[in-house]
Order: sequence, then structure tokens, then C-alpha cells
Amino acid sequence: QAQLVESGGGSVQAGGSLRLSCAASGIPLRIAVMGWFRQAPGKQRELVASISSAGRTNYADFVKERFTISRDNAKNTIHLQMNSLKPEDTAVYYCNANWSLGRVYVSWGQGTQVTVSS
Repeated sequence: QAQLVESGGGSVQAGGSLRLSCAASGIPLRIAVMGWFRQAPGKQRELVASISSAGRTNYADFVKERFTISRDNAKNTIHLQMNSLKPEDTAVYYCNANWSLGRVYVSWGQGTQVTVSS
């Protein structure tokens, strides 16, 4: 059974850093596109960053030069290093995986709260 478990969220002051981790199980990480999404209260869930099975990364404009996504297939984990955090980065951050094996599979983590105070 596919499962994603996020960790590393918390509270930090503006300008600070956090590192989110996502542990995957039951997912063929080597062929999966992994991503981080976030959802702030009253807003839609939005893509923050993604990384392909080949390591190609994609970032939302609002996090470019501040956040870095990485993956460790051997440890079945992905990370999101978040630097220069802003109050508007406050949201629940979700790990996502999607892959194709005959059909498309999508899996979501339960989310981890990130709160940035000014």
C-alpha cells in the first residue's frame, strides 16, 4: 500500500529555514514524479516544487531561489529545503507522488504545518 509521511514542519520567524522530509513506502520511487504542494487557509492547494525520476526539478515562481527539492531514491525520501521563509509561506505542506504502471497512480501524504511569523 502506497504511503507518504511528511515531517519537519513547525514554526519559524521570517527569514528562517525549515527542512521538510517525506518518507515513501509502497511506491516505486525510481519511476515516480515527486512533489510538494501547499494549501493555506481559504486558498486552493498549489504546487510548490516537483522533481522527476531523472532529477529534473520544477519550482513555482514564488519559491524560486529560496526552496530546493531533492530526492534520495536509496532511502525512499524526498526533501524540501526552505530558506528565507516569509509569512506568506504559512500553509500545510503536502508530499505527492505520481507514477504510471499500466495506469496512473497518485498518492498524498497527510500534510505538515509550516507557520512563519513576522
